[in-house]
Amino acid sequence: MNGDVGDLYDYAAIRAIEVSTMFVPHIERALLVLGSSQSLDVLKGEVSEKVTLRRRKGGGGLVLLHPGDLWVDWWIPSNDEHWSKDVHVSSIRAGTLWRDVVASRVSLPVTVHEGSLEGELAHRMVCFAGKGPGEVFVGGRKAVGVTQWRVREGVFLSTVLATHHLREVLSYLREVPKGLNEALDGYEFSNLTTTDTEAMIEELRRASGARVVVRPSLSS
Repeated sequence: MNGDVGDLYDYAAIRAIEVSTMFVPHIERALLVLGSSQSLDVLKGEVSEKVTLRRRKGGGGLVLLHPGDLWVDWWIPSNDEHWSKDVHVSSIRAGTLWRDVVASRVSLPVTVHEGSLEGELAHRMVCFAGKGPGEVFVGGRKAVGVTQWRVREGVFLSTVLATHHLREVLSYLREVPKGLNEALDGYEFSNLTTTDTEAMIEELRRASGARVVVRPSLSS
């Protein structure tokens, strides 16, 4: 696969936003998002014919998104009361918002990972294969992934609760590291007792204190 892929967002425009903003993106087809420094070489050559490819700012590995996934991002300007210079604090706050929303919809224990990044190095090519600060687990299975991008003007937090089987991403990889299939044992959105996405979005908005909600279309 030659060349590179476009950015997921217009990040220059995001840096100019002066108030806390919550993004609830809409996609019409599957979207495969590379980490900021991730090489296209990890993917099969025909991937771009099957899904839209984009690259995000921030750390982490591949994320496969589908229409119906509950994908919520936040931009927190550095002058906002919820901004923190501590990388872990920012991620854990996002995870805590999600924990409270998810916990009311499941019967299993819901936890937020507050430690450092964990997981096999070879598995980190896929975001949902490890444990990162702020990520949410239901009964020990990863439910919400969290990544962030930090700049002088603020922090951009990306989160997603998947509706699809997480192992689907493996079909796009050129090579699958040993043990990665087993590591992608996530808790899917469809397992929640109630899946009223608009209610969940509103709960996240209120709890986060976001002053603006934007619903961009990102898969065209």
